[in-house]
Amino acid sequence: MTHRPPRTPLRAIAALALLPLLTLTACGSGDTGSAAVGAQGSPAPTDDPVASVREVDSVAALLPADVRKAGTLKIGSSIGFPPGAYYPNGADKAPAGQDIDLADAVAKVLGLELERQDASFETILPALGSGKYDVGTGNFGVTTERLKTIDFVTYINDGQGFAVKDDNDSVKKVTDLKQLCGLTIGAGAGTTFEATLTAQKDVCAKAGKKPYDVKVYSENAATLTALQQGRIDVIMSTINGLRYQAAQPASHTRFLGEYHRLDVGFAFKKGSPLTKAFRAAVDHLIEDGTYRRILAKWGTTASAIDASRINPPEHA
Repeated sequence: MTHRPPRTPLRAIAALALLPLLTLTACGSGDTGSAAVGAQGSPAPTDDPVASVREVDSVAALLPADVRKAGTLKIGSSIGFPPGAYYPNGADKAPAGQDIDLADAVAKVLGLELERQDASFETILPALGSGKYDVGTGNFGVTTERLKTIDFVTYINDGQGFAVKDDNDSVKKVTDLKQLCGLTIGAGAGTTFEATLTAQKDVCAKAGKKPYDVKVYSENAATLTALQQGRIDVIMSTINGLRYQAAQPASHTRFLGEYHRLDVGFAFKKGSPLTKAFRAAVDHLIEDGTYRRILAKWGTTASAIDASRINPPEHA
């Protein structure tokens, strides 16, 4: 079940501007203006590794009794880009993507139905605390700061990367933020990318260089539009998302490489009684091969993990 906010003029403009292009998301940053996503000409793969998944009684038994009795969970999903989560056939049709398949597979192992609501990233984490959602997805990277208020159950290892227009020959690779000095960087609102760029903004001054500028966008379509129009020089976003985008000729972007890896997980309010069951469900999917088939479907096997973890420390 998906509820979408009213479309604003900005969303409409971004959607029209991006009909032939791709949008992306951050770790995580969702795009609720998904008309552009649906029009990007990226059909979902047709194989369905989730179809054969069945309930596993020993795993479902880890759920609280009231949850098993209700049989449903409310999930807030950030729907923004392939391969994570997007609308291949328009916003009035079902979403697809790696995060969608993994959440659906976990729910089947647990014998639950998901009540999915499309929401922007910056609204999902606070809503977990208020009880609006039981769980959230949206390429949520595990960070020290988020662990103070959120519980995570990991399911992939993704992280931070950079991309530029494909005709930009001045930026070859970014392994140090000082390589961004004097440039304008675009990032999603409320993301690990915005936090990283803001926290280290003094690196250029310390190096005697002109500071980089950070422009924050609440919608992913707007970030890519800004890059194509030359209003920003570089995008900072997810490794998998930027790789996927750069592989699509219509995006006219070039992936600059990985900057910082992060574990990515299902998000819960602190102290949630659901985490053990979710971890066991992910581990079951890893053990029976479904997990690998889902990642192979979406081209993200390089992000595979060997076992799920609850609240691992942020990668150094």
